[in-house]
Amino acid sequence: MHAGFPDFRLGTVLATSFTGTLSERHGNAVERIPTPHRLVDWLTLNGLAVPSCTTAQLDAARELRESIHATATAAATQDALPATAVQVINDFSAQGRAAAVLTPEGKRRWLLGSASCVEDALSVIAADAISIVAGERDGKLALCASPTCRAAFFDTSRSRTRKWCDMNTCGNRQKKARFNANQRKNPGPAE
Repeated sequence: MHAGFPDFRLGTVLATSFTGTLSERHGNAVERIPTPHRLVDWLTLNGLAVPSCTTAQLDAARELRESIHATATAAATQDALPATAVQVINDFSAQGRAAAVLTPEGKRRWLLGSASCVEDALSVIAADAISIVAGERDGKLALCASPTCRAAFFDTSRSRTRKWCDMNTCGNRQKKARFNANQRKNPGPAE
């Protein structure tokens, strides 16, 4: 991977992990795919390796990312889905050339052909977003409880009550802030 860039937040759900390439949306936003090469890195880590990416393809990827985020946020809050964002997702889903294949472990994996490009990988991400928003998978869309994050994530916990997009970042940050606030309110005995 390329040094000097923020780490990726890798989740288990492709579409919502993709929206996590822009984090802290309501704070100091962190762009995790600032260059075409960084998008290639993210796609490779997620089993969608492509040989290259142009600036125009990166712009298209960001358009898809924001459309998925807007649609997932609306679904999580039970608002009407934004028509423009839904159209972008549908358009990306329809344009790609990828095949779903079954692994020996009985899992679905997406296969891109040797001549595949960024648009083919983006079509897989769009199709994944469609399956999540349409309710075809076991789980529910939720929004991170962190006021600076508010990322959409797919909650597959047994109780469907997960609060954080990532416990190691948002969850720990919030718990630490709560602990520090309690320490200021109730200082311990002086030594």
